[in-house]
Amino acid sequence: MQKLLSGINRQSTAVTSLISILLGMLVGAVAMLASGYNPVAAYNALFISALVEPFDMGETIRTISPLILTGLAVAIAFRTGLFNIGVEGQFIVGQLVAVIIALYLPLPPGLNMIVAMILGGVAGALWGAVPGILKATRGVHEVIISIMMNWIALYLSNVLIRTSLSEGADSTEKIPEAAMLRADFLTEMFDRARIHLGIFVALIAAALMYWLLWRTRLGYELRAVGHNPLAAEYAGMNVKRNIVMSMMISGLFAGLAGSTEALGTSGYLSIQHAFNGIGFDGIAVALLGANTPVGVILSAVLFGVLTYGGGNMQFAAGVPFEVIRIVFAAIILFVAANVSGKILEALRRKKGGDQA
Repeated sequence: MQKLLSGINRQSTAVTSLISILLGMLVGAVAMLASGYNPVAAYNALFISALVEPFDMGETIRTISPLILTGLAVAIAFRTGLFNIGVEGQFIVGQLVAVIIALYLPLPPGLNMIVAMILGGVAGALWGAVPGILKATRGVHEVIISIMMNWIALYLSNVLIRTSLSEGADSTEKIPEAAMLRADFLTEMFDRARIHLGIFVALIAAALMYWLLWRTRLGYELRAVGHNPLAAEYAGMNVKRNIVMSMMISGLFAGLAGSTEALGTSGYLSIQHAFNGIGFDGIAVALLGANTPVGVILSAVLFGVLTYGGGNMQFAAGVPFEVIRIVFAAIILFVAANVSGKILEALRRKKGGDQA
């Protein structure tokens, strides 16, 4: 038992996340039982439908790709003491710019796709810079500005689609096939699923985040500002610059999520009457992943499986998709309330009492 607890101490983050996941799924099971559904059949259908067939695996990976990027976006802001709730808006702006570039900038095939994806990321970075600058220069809380920026992005995108990017239609034209982020070998490998190269972009972004935060001076300063901005300023660091840089890097990841999703999955942009929620899901992914690149990847895999499998669960087991959102909410609740930590602490105290 002592060896087990020592192991738990060394891997407390992973263990507490795992406990939160199990508790969240338990809450979902209780909700299903209360509603008259069979939770065993539902969870079986969820995981089977998401992971067994090549087509479903490809669609699951496609679902995971933007979640990794939006999770990284939230995580890097958290690391510097900021709460970037504006990832949703930066995601939308990234989509918008990527589609505009793909449709209207005459570039050779392949280069068009690369430029569209990069400029989509840059657009997200610039959109994220606004709350960063206002936070650094005027002391305005980044959450308030980010929420407003989300709505501005949504309505700006809708207006441009209706007035400039189409002739009064609800969506833009389909972008050229040469500008799509898909690869034939991936499509064939996963039985014509919509999987695209965005998964590699997301994994490279995770590696870059690790290198930036733990292998560069800028990363050290960003983390120092997050731990204690006053001490960082006393040590000679430029706190205001680091706040803006953090929000821009965060927005860059979110913009890349939007551009890869537009260029890889849909191929066009349509009017949205509400947020699609990928940016907000990034908050959950970052929290469960303890704001580390590896944790974000693993967390995104879980949420991707639940999201895609949850859609199929409706058909296979007749359980509404809203139950999966209950599982999401419960997992985040248990992580935020540190319920897992309290359970582990109680186990340690019990062990200490037994030894005494």
